[in-house]
Amino acid sequence: MKSVCFYFQVHQPYRVKRYGVFDIGSDSEYFNDRSEGDLNNRRIIEKVARKSYIPATKLLLTLLERHPELSVSFSFSGVALEQLERHVPEALDLFKRAVDTGRVEILGETYYHSLAFFYAPAEFERQVAAHRDIIRRIFGVRPRVFRNTELSYRNDLAAWADREGYLGVLAEGWDPVLGWRSPNFVYKPIGATNAKLLLKNYRLSDDIAFRFSSREWSEWPLTSEKFSQWVGAAEGDTVNLFMDYETFGEHQWEDTGIFDFLRALPGELLKSSNNCFITPSEALTLFKPVAELDVPHYVSWADVERDLSAWLSNPMQHDALRALYGLRERVLASKSYDILDAWRRMQTSDHFYYMCTKWFADGDVHKYFNPYDTPYDAYLSYMNVLKDLELQLTSGKEKKEKMLAAV
Repeated sequence: MKSVCFYFQVHQPYRVKRYGVFDIGSDSEYFNDRSEGDLNNRRIIEKVARKSYIPATKLLLTLLERHPELSVSFSFSGVALEQLERHVPEALDLFKRAVDTGRVEILGETYYHSLAFFYAPAEFERQVAAHRDIIRRIFGVRPRVFRNTELSYRNDLAAWADREGYLGVLAEGWDPVLGWRSPNFVYKPIGATNAKLLLKNYRLSDDIAFRFSSREWSEWPLTSEKFSQWVGAAEGDTVNLFMDYETFGEHQWEDTGIFDFLRALPGELLKSSNNCFITPSEALTLFKPVAELDVPHYVSWADVERDLSAWLSNPMQHDALRALYGLRERVLASKSYDILDAWRRMQTSDHFYYMCTKWFADGDVHKYFNPYDTPYDAYLSYMNVLKDLELQLTSGKEKKEKMLAAV
């Protein structure tokens, strides 16, 4: 029997407003909702919920009722849950109803959707604990499977997950890592005794997430019948379809037919008695690893390289990350909730994505999701905020000198 494992990521960052050098020392509302256009966080979360989260989850609830065999999984960043709870409780209530069916699994991740695992392990663990707390408070469950930000992974993440008692970790099923092997099996990660690896089938996932509405694609239009045939023809134990939940209604607009595709897909997959649906924890429990997989270098699900270059490919990004984590000790020592929360919001990976200057096969993706006019504007606003945070951690004569130096 071929299993199908759906995983959807729900994340929206707190975008930094256009924060100029003359705001340093006078404005500590870095993420306020009075910004214009694509920097208004409340307006964005309301728009995405209206176009994607609400209609997609209403449809999912219908499908769960119609198909008792169906199960899916979600990962919610803590910052997305905060915004939904504050601004779009209707969407959050729908997610709760889905989880209450018992057939929707929630995965663990970092609260702030950060790259902290690679820069500050102790901070990473605090964010994972904070995420576990908000998941317990809102949904009443505890994650058993972990996915790191943007599916970023290497061997030591599996070793950490193993020590923490997770069943396993999600990662990208990238060809240079797998070689001749298929992503449609469970693997044993190097450095872990019990935790396993569940890999994304990026070709089939991206057919939905990225190529669905492309009329230049040779397989357009993609129908549920055609896609189900591809799944049925795939080798292996489990076809893992991982994608952003915004695929439904936001990345692929309603007029592309994406909701009609989703509405028909479970039924089409279930027409074959050889297909079933499972959650990540079920896949990791049911299937034995077919081989050991060594991933010594970073992989992620971003861009054509599937590495960390979307966030770490130019001097601006490296400079911003160094400056951010360079404040860590002083921020923690301040014991200020507001400063700590702002600093952690600044860790969200999207900020560094907006600074990306890559511009080839995946350039349009960076352009579409960048709310700033240029990556350089994103960098300037970001660094000005860090200078204001640093100023708040300073006092007296030194503070005055830093203000004068900033302008």
